[in-house]
Amino acid sequence: MTAGGCQVGGMASGGAGCEHYLEDFAVGQTFSSGRLRIEGERILAFAAEFDPQPFHLDEAAARQSFFGELTASGWYTAAVSMRLLTETGLTPAGGYIGAGADGFRWPRPVRPGDELRVECEVIEVRPSNSRPDRGLIRVRMTTLNQDNEAALTYIANLVVLRRQDL
Repeated sequence: MTAGGCQVGGMASGGAGCEHYLEDFAVGQTFSSGRLRIEGERILAFAAEFDPQPFHLDEAAARQSFFGELTASGWYTAAVSMRLLTETGLTPAGGYIGAGADGFRWPRPVRPGDELRVECEVIEVRPSNSRPDRGLIRVRMTTLNQDNEAALTYIANLVVLRRQDL
């Protein structure tokens, strides 16, 4: 499907002029990112600043932990997922304006060397009753590793602008 000269869904890529308005989205549309390799140094740096737990900071301590090896913070996985989301072609007019997220789950830890990608599916498109210039889309987000195993799942609620009659 195309919208405003840009592909919507599939392996579409975003870019200047490729903003999609509420009317461009439909339930069932899917979007996918490329892959990003997770580096151990970045896991350590993020953990040192934002999630200083031993199994995220120290390989020896991590071996003695529940995980048995160094793992990325779930919040690092979420941040990487946001970065990958921007590559999917799901480019809401006005930017990624979050109105919340539901059901964060980390079913599998992320380790150095993993390659992550994001797949998302539009599960709801709803105009606002109180603000006619916008609406909401709900998107099922799944971050997968190189073995197609889910490392993070959640539902993103995004505010999206509507087309204005000119």
